[in-house]
Amino acid sequence: MNLRVKSVEASLADADDTERSLKRSLGTWDLALMGIAVAVGAGIFSVGAQAAANFAGPSVIVSFVLAAVTCGLAIMCYAEFASTVPVAGSAYTFTYATMGELLAWIIGWDLILEMFTAAAVIAKYWGVYLGEALLAFGLPFPSTFTIGGLEVSWPAFLVVAVFTALLVAGTKLTARVGAVFTIIKVAIVLFVIVVGFFFVNAANYVPFIPEAVPTEGGSADVWTQSLVSWATGAAPAQYGIFGLLAAASLVFFAFIGFDVVATSAEEVREPQKRLPRGIFLGLGIVTLLYVLVSIVMTGMVSYADLAEEEAPSLATAFRLVGQDWASAVISVGALAGLTTVIMVLLLGLSRIVFALSRDGLLPRWLSKTTEHTKTPARIQIIGGATVAFVAAFTDVGLLEEMINIGTLSAFVLVSLGIVVLRRTRPDLPRGFRVPWSPVLPILSAVLCFWLMLNLTTLTWVRFLVWLALGIVVYLLYGRRHSRIAGERVSEVELPTPQGSVER
Repeated sequence: MNLRVKSVEASLADADDTERSLKRSLGTWDLALMGIAVAVGAGIFSVGAQAAANFAGPSVIVSFVLAAVTCGLAIMCYAEFASTVPVAGSAYTFTYATMGELLAWIIGWDLILEMFTAAAVIAKYWGVYLGEALLAFGLPFPSTFTIGGLEVSWPAFLVVAVFTALLVAGTKLTARVGAVFTIIKVAIVLFVIVVGFFFVNAANYVPFIPEAVPTEGGSADVWTQSLVSWATGAAPAQYGIFGLLAAASLVFFAFIGFDVVATSAEEVREPQKRLPRGIFLGLGIVTLLYVLVSIVMTGMVSYADLAEEEAPSLATAFRLVGQDWASAVISVGALAGLTTVIMVLLLGLSRIVFALSRDGLLPRWLSKTTEHTKTPARIQIIGGATVAFVAAFTDVGLLEEMINIGTLSAFVLVSLGIVVLRRTRPDLPRGFRVPWSPVLPILSAVLCFWLMLNLTTLTWVRFLVWLALGIVVYLLYGRRHSRIAGERVSEVELPTPQGSVER
């Protein structure tokens, strides 16, 4: 079976193309702050409360740890790849070097879906949270207006436009602005945690794992069930050990975003050292923050009280103990959190398209970088304008789960790619190595695929339609315009059972 595999050396050589190269300006803390920026958003104030109320009770604390471990396994694979092939493109570039062009295109197409959808959805929410934050301070604020019967979210358009301009101006400048917002939101999270500890009642931690409660779910609407529930006819788990595990699946998505950090590999100084350190430092800080928030929240109020609320959140816990003022502070924290998430997602989207374009799978003229700032301005402007339009004029909330399935599919292929690259290129220098390979990479792939199966059947249908569209685009354009197809530089045949390789 013939595959077009792009060699690691060819990928590294592309980074030296003066017309299509990025400036190495990021350090360890820049990467850590980027990870915190994309993973700590408004969800830190709500996802734990929802998981505790509906699935795990106080044991949601353990759910966060399990989710962090699962994410950590995948991130280890990203760290090894990024320190071995420190160029733009993240999972797309890694897959190209191990499993060939078609799978690389599919994963790149998935990542475009993930980051585009996420940026648009979160920009839309940013407008909503801006209105809530100002209202909390007694300042009514219309976050939408109507044109010809069409409701327009102008704050969503504005925030995308501002960060698009910053990203065109330079990655380092954007990182500095993002760092300011990240520090603000982490400070607010820490403030809320410290204040919340004064209202903790140890009795609320008992029972730590509530007794399982049978629920009806096998006859639910086929489109809203998880794929695994629909296939097996199983009812959703609530509380008990299975509730704890279900909560882990839910809160795992609070950690999604660390893969975006790997897209900036080509812009990192000393990437073999700084990339793994930055990624793991960011993951450690994010895990600590989520665990502390869940400890405070479940200690302040009983999970049963949270379950009675329509949309439980950390603000709900403060309200139930008579501290209504916290809502205003949390609103500001959520707004700052969403701001940095949008910034990092716009960066990641442009770098994925940049890598695809530089390889010829999308038009090559897109990948030219500016002479002074060395940023892919054309991609950044086109991508930013499209995200801003979609966020302002459409109901993108319907596609939220598409973010998750796009990310998890990338996690699966990157994890398996480690096993392949260890076998095919054991000679490559690696700044970081996943321990106990191939066991941990395979375990990572299995866990991530299991989480994919827990997404709804409608999400799977939409995902398959997106994949089909991507394959059509590849066959009509990408395959014929690929640089590998034109230059014949890396057409290889998979190893035979005897291990020989024909070129």
